[in-house]
Amino acid sequence: MSQSPKPPAARSIPTSADVARLAGVSRATVSYVLNNTSAVRISEPTRRRVREAAEELGYVPHAAARSLRAGHTRIVLLPTSHVPVGPLFSRFFNELQWALRRLDYTVVQYGSLGLNGDQAARAWAELRPVAVISLGEITLTPENVEVLKRSGARAVITLGPSRVEGAHALVMDQREVGSCAAAHLLEHGYRRIGVIMPAEPGLEMFSAPRLEGARQAVAGSGAEIEPLALSYTEESAAALAARWRGLGLDAVFAYNDEYAMLLMRALQDAGIGIPGETAVMGADDLLLGTLLRPRLSTVQVEMSTGDRLAALVDRAVRDPGAVPEQHDLIAARAVHRESS
Repeated sequence: MSQSPKPPAARSIPTSADVARLAGVSRATVSYVLNNTSAVRISEPTRRRVREAAEELGYVPHAAARSLRAGHTRIVLLPTSHVPVGPLFSRFFNELQWALRRLDYTVVQYGSLGLNGDQAARAWAELRPVAVISLGEITLTPENVEVLKRSGARAVITLGPSRVEGAHALVMDQREVGSCAAAHLLEHGYRRIGVIMPAEPGLEMFSAPRLEGARQAVAGSGAEIEPLALSYTEESAAALAARWRGLGLDAVFAYNDEYAMLLMRALQDAGIGIPGETAVMGADDLLLGTLLRPRLSTVQVEMSTGDRLAALVDRAVRDPGAVPEQHDLIAARAVHRESS
């Protein structure tokens, strides 16, 4: 009768004591080195020896134990975006994550799709983050901010068009983008301006204020603004281009460069001259827009750097009782090219 193979023995989990023995140092020294403690002076050869021993053993510090010693975690919670934010914002968030890592924070992205403010605040609080950066897709209330702070969050930072009481605020006033685009078109003599409103869910948090900004820019000028729905598909763009001449528009602000390029190709396929019959303007100043013919006019959006936001997080964590700060995150300027 054959015997069943024995299951492999469970591998023991290496401890800081194992690292200390292999490196020939105390457990306290291991803790100082692996937790990047700057208050204690440790020579670089000793630091290297401890790191090499930890790597050889596969030792990883226990986050919960580390948090107990420090009195708080080093987790910065960043809810994942569930809308297509585009290359400009993606680059900003990548910069932010790298900057936080350099400051010895651990960035945890949290899928919050379908949660309202109350649900999100409770779910985020369960992870006991030291800071939360809310991207504005979930509307937080002052009560939600208080829930997070009671759970140990030293800093709550919101990105959006307005601030929330108790939280640091990075204000992204998208109206400025729409205003800049419409003012540029108005300056170049256009009076019947379409504004593309993406049909994709979630983008209204950007598109609605951009439309409002465009309307504010032409107020009292006699120019007209016409909102136009468009899905990010060739079929939707072709359908809009097919009825374009009936709309009587002489220009369009197409939300951003990607929608502008999609619509411009469809208009050209329909035989509509650009800018002869219709001027086209985008936003974000993507490189691809300069490769089109005609080259795409755009709104250059100048965003604060990810390093600046990471510094705000670190400052707020170190001084949780400080008065909440407010910073403007974006500025905009028109870039005139051949399409307008």
